[in-house]
Amino acid sequence: MAGNGPAADPAGNIYLLSGNGTFDTSLDGGGFPINRNFGNGFLKVATNNGLSMADYFETFNTVSQSNADTDLGSGGALVFPDLMDGSGVTRHLAVGAGKDAHIYVVDRDQMGKWNASSNSLVYQDISGALSGSVFSSPAYFNSTLYYGAVGDAIKALPIVNARLAVSSSSRTARTFPYPGSSPAISAMGTANGILWAVENTNPAVLHAYDARDLTQELYNSNQAPSGRDTVGSNNKFITPTVVNGHVYVGTTNGVAVFGLLNPVPAAPKNLRIVQ
Repeated sequence: MAGNGPAADPAGNIYLLSGNGTFDTSLDGGGFPINRNFGNGFLKVATNNGLSMADYFETFNTVSQSNADTDLGSGGALVFPDLMDGSGVTRHLAVGAGKDAHIYVVDRDQMGKWNASSNSLVYQDISGALSGSVFSSPAYFNSTLYYGAVGDAIKALPIVNARLAVSSSSRTARTFPYPGSSPAISAMGTANGILWAVENTNPAVLHAYDARDLTQELYNSNQAPSGRDTVGSNNKFITPTVVNGHVYVGTTNGVAVFGLLNPVPAAPKNLRIVQ
């Protein structure tokens, strides 16, 4: 999953995307593969009594996808917060994408399992939104999903009435080479959202975009003269980490830390303001 850890919901269920491998097309009475082989699947693992497979989704052409190495396991899964659909029903959803460049949104209460002829049982199967395979993980912020596929711009996909848009509301001017980009969001609640992304070039480049409008680049680490902010050696499967006003980027030989160039000093605790 491109370095991404499994996702989890409030009930403790774990969600992950498995790589190419065996899937049993003979199913038992519950719709599960008869020998419990779940290659190339979107998996839900329960944890309330040890580990057990609770549900899954497989593409209708999962066997041929595994044979062609176009599996889901190259990308990471993400669990959405509860979303309300147009009928007022609360939906529990998760999303993932892999090498076939489709975005699959699953209903965590009924993921769809396997149908031999179509993907009609999955909540959403979106093709065409991404221009390349996914070797990264998406980010979520303020009813918007952000994806950075291989050779593609990072795209903002709005969510309305618990449905993911099939086209982007904004995208970066720059495209990101293999393995694409796993973006991260910093914000103050739903305000001042910044999307951070690392470009896997040599040297690597840290980019910051306005999360509301990805055409607006706020900063990149190649802007300053004399290589002042250069990240260092390029690295793949890197997600920027934002903590306490600093952005951390892993390289092949260290960690680069970014912060305000001239931070405003804190006022002394014993300072008195007299008017």
